[in-house]
Amino acid sequence: MGFFKKRKKDVHLPDFWHTYAKSFNEPQPDDINAVRFVVLDTETTGFDYENDRILSIGALSIKNNTIAVQDSFEIFLDQHFYHAENVQIHGILRNEGPNCISELEALQQFLSFLGNSVFVAHHVGFDKNMINCALERHGLPKLLNTFLDTSVLYKKTLINSPLLTRKEQYSLDELAEKFDISKRDRHTALGDSYITAIAFLKIIEKLKKKPKFSVKKLLK
Repeated sequence: MGFFKKRKKDVHLPDFWHTYAKSFNEPQPDDINAVRFVVLDTETTGFDYENDRILSIGALSIKNNTIAVQDSFEIFLDQHFYHAENVQIHGILRNEGPNCISELEALQQFLSFLGNSVFVAHHVGFDKNMINCALERHGLPKLLNTFLDTSVLYKKTLINSPLLTRKEQYSLDELAEKFDISKRDRHTALGDSYITAIAFLKIIEKLKKKPKFSVKKLLK
């Protein structure tokens, strides 16, 4: 009975959600070069999942160890939630520019771009939760993707030694400095996605050298 109710409820979800959900019928490849990763960043009005809102989403896709610059994604959202003190960080004004779209339209476009790709971000929990809260506001289920956090992955590349102190968290700025990545477009969604994407590729190259590396182990 519960299964029937769940299926009946799913019928009323919009077509774009069904298209997104069906993409997960296709399993991830065993070859890491065939896996599509989507590296993204959100700029928001603040850090409260319930009360703050997404200002912009920037994303880049990676496949075959290459950032597909032509396969990028950037949108700005109409906003009624706005904290002026955050402008100096992300530089986004309320309703900036002519191409701001509604939250629901932004979610539709983003899910179409994302598909069943592996979702990569720095401190991924924040971006995931902000997007999931936006989905919930429109009666939609949570994201279905596998998630990877470059902060967590970076720690796996470090040598285990009592002489070395590991930090609990590593900032994106620290990864940019570690891997000599330009921070010219820092604190824009697409700029931070690009920094994260380069760091991700460098981290993956280090992880590939570890014993028994596999896509299954990476994505579990």
